[in-house]
Amino acid sequence: MSKPLLLEIAYQSILEVIQAKNLIKRESLLQKHPLLNEHLSVKLTIFVDGELCGSYEEKGTKTLLEAIVEGAKIAAFEDKHSKKLTLTHYFEMEIEISIQTPNGVISHRA
Repeated sequence: MSKPLLLEIAYQSILEVIQAKNLIKRESLLQKHPLLNEHLSVKLTIFVDGELCGSYEEKGTKTLLEAIVEGAKIAAFEDKHSKKLTLTHYFEMEIEISIQTPNGVISHRA
């Protein structure tokens, strides 16, 4: 079963750092999914074995796509309250994304 789009983008963002290459086709995503251009508040949290491993919050100053891509990388590798994510953790982690929309909070975890 595939992950929801935003979670897939977050996983791919982290994999871009691990593999040191661009994997996300930003222009194609923006064309197919105009919502990714919207400015919405986002909270992204990484868990390994059920424990918090990194987090990031964006208050709607960036597009949804920018917030997810940058937020996943910051949560995984730059959160000062957590250790940097390792390759082993990548395969064991879960990511939770919560987005504040005009109709309420949408949240997914996988």
